[in-house]
Amino acid sequence: MLRFAANLSMMYVEHDFLDRFAAAAKDGFPGVEFLFPYDYKPEEIKSRLDANGLTQALFNAPPGDWAAGERGIASLPGREDEFKRSIDTALQYASVIGNKTLHVMAGLIKPEQDRAKHRAVYLDNLSYAAHQAESAGITVVIEPINTRNIPGFFLNRQDDAQAICAEIGAENLKVQFDIYHCQIVEGDVAVKLKRDMAGIGHIQVAGVPERHEPDMGELNYPYLLKLIDTLGYQGWIGCEYNPAGATSAGLGWLKALAAQGLTQLKA
Repeated sequence: MLRFAANLSMMYVEHDFLDRFAAAAKDGFPGVEFLFPYDYKPEEIKSRLDANGLTQALFNAPPGDWAAGERGIASLPGREDEFKRSIDTALQYASVIGNKTLHVMAGLIKPEQDRAKHRAVYLDNLSYAAHQAESAGITVVIEPINTRNIPGFFLNRQDDAQAICAEIGAENLKVQFDIYHCQIVEGDVAVKLKRDMAGIGHIQVAGVPERHEPDMGELNYPYLLKLIDTLGYQGWIGCEYNPAGATSAGLGWLKALAAQGLTQLKA
């Protein structure tokens, strides 16, 4: 049975952030995810999770200076010490919040920069992150992201992400398979899900191309979600989309899945 987590960075934005937990629970979500928790104390977030019977599925490690346009530092030469501190911070938050999956963003690269050097730094940093997370039982995930949404992002393809994980060889390092990004960059989503399922640690969904609800756009999500269930995926599926209108009004797709027995909504 599929488990869906509302992405509170993109959904329920009609509410203040800390009120989004209750809104997601009211709509039947059993779990939530979001980009970053660092503007709040971890105990504050944990209290919202517990009060609403929610599980934290995932959040991101600190990404550098987000406001200035940085989108991760894992592949950036010269930022290694900062990266290690960011992992320490993320793991401290995870120890309180209770999530078992941590997303580490690769960062940006310019065309004139040395890709091989960035890749070497990326592998070293990911090896460090996976090792630090291992004792806490936490899986580190890396995500290929399309360059339409984030121009210059270092990691864009599923096969590259899987190869990086294989090269590092840590059992707790996996790929975050965002179907929206994969469709834009590569397409052939079903074949890649079948090929890579053993190495996938988290899945995210959104309609393509507008990034609205997954029942909007060019992808056949009923087919893809049934495939994911058939393949035996046990992780969370994050709903990382921008609702076309009010969040709750756009959840017909989720209710339809529940009616088919593919997912279960909280009472």
